Amino acid sequence: MIEEKDPNEENLKKEARAISIREGSSYSFMDGFGLRFITPYALALGAGTTQIGVLSSVPGLLGNLSQIGTIKLMSRTTRRKIVFWSVLFQAIMWLPLILIGFFFFFYGISSVFAVSLLIVSYSILIIVGAVAGPAWNSWMKDIVPLRVGEFFGRRSRIVGIIALSSMLAAGLILHYFEKSQVFYAFAIMFFIAFVGRSLSAYFFTKQYEPKFFYKPESYFSFRQFVRKMLYNNFGRFVLFVSLVSFSTAVASPFFAVYMLGDLKFSYLYFTIVTLSSALTTLIFMPLWGKFSDKYGNVRTMKVTVIFTVGIPLIWLFSYVLGIGGIKLLFYLALTECFSGFVWAGFNLSAGNFIYDAVTRERVAICAAYFNIINAAGAFFGALLGGYLGSLSLGIFGLSSLLFVFLISGIFRFISAIGLISSVREVRGVEKFDARKLKINFGHLWHYLGFRNLRAVDGNN
Repeated sequence: MIEEKDPNEENLKKEARAISIREGSSYSFMDGFGLRFITPYALALGAGTTQIGVLSSVPGLLGNLSQIGTIKLMSRTTRRKIVFWSVLFQAIMWLPLILIGFFFFFYGISSVFAVSLLIVSYSILIIVGAVAGPAWNSWMKDIVPLRVGEFFGRRSRIVGIIALSSMLAAGLILHYFEKSQVFYAFAIMFFIAFVGRSLSAYFFTKQYEPKFFYKPESYFSFRQFVRKMLYNNFGRFVLFVSLVSFSTAVASPFFAVYMLGDLKFSYLYFTIVTLSSALTTLIFMPLWGKFSDKYGNVRTMKVTVIFTVGIPLIWLFSYVLGIGGIKLLFYLALTECFSGFVWAGFNLSAGNFIYDAVTRERVAICAAYFNIINAAGAFFGALLGGYLGSLSLGIFGLSSLLFVFLISGIFRFISAIGLISSVREVRGVEKFDARKLKINFGHLWHYLGFRNLRAVDGNN
């Protein structure tokens, strides 16, 4: 079947990209007020290390498994309908999360029951949101210009400003209520998350959707994909990025537990450290977007992945060096600044590689399979970290969580070597020469794209 193009399609796509910025900004309220604080909320309900591991792993795995169903839905209905209803139901699920805290703090339901309800409700929230993933990826493939890295870098920066502001506001709300009734803080935050995601659903009704024709011959089963993973470039990319996710998830869910539990950080201190990562991600995402467009997404992944190895080890060194008090706050904030810089490049290039490596017809299915295997890696990593963190270990004189950080660093090194040696670039890029890589810091403001916030389409 031949697709009929709208003569005004390019203008419609440009407008759709602008609406995508607004939609992403609305999502950021959910991210900054809700998703970023789900672990502190669980800890406030009395969750232990093992339960945090489950909360950090099970919802993501189940959510991404649900994306197989999205592929079939795309053969029967429009991508807009799939995304709209998925996002709307996700917004509504923030209200039960508030009710769980209400019954825990005011009616004394047990901590075990409250945390169990939280895990179930949060899993549903993530599942219904994940259903939109393949349809959204396919939709964006149709409206995003060829310079994918630059567009998503700019989009991420603008969206990140909202998320950063939301996180700061959420931290201040928590700090204000910390010594009186912390439930009110979480109730306010999660209600804002509900409103933000509801606005996100509304914007999807206004965003142009190019015609999409489902082609059954483009479909292949998950089993077929897994069986051939080692024999094709995209399959190896999925495998090794998933190993990176496994290695990362061994530690990443437990930095919050370490700060709020072992170090007894206040919510304000916790927010400062968390904001540090978000801030550098925000600043450097456009730079990484330009870098990946010029030198390739694989090159960007290879440059950044090796530095992810050091992040949990730097956390570990704070204990070895005996840093405490306000110095520890600054130390961990700087560590998270480095983390945000590194992960901004890796996550952007890993996500954009899918657009480079996959045809339009197969973007949805390949993104779904990537998400499933990536989530499986994070699932097993978080469960391993949660199990090790719950044990009374005294290896090398380290606490259980510090030992978890050490194990994560070792695993990250192994997976990084595998990624660096096994994945190749799929499009023509300039040859990278570190000796010629210079940044004129006098023009950095312009280089990062702050000169014109409305120029979200770059040169296109």
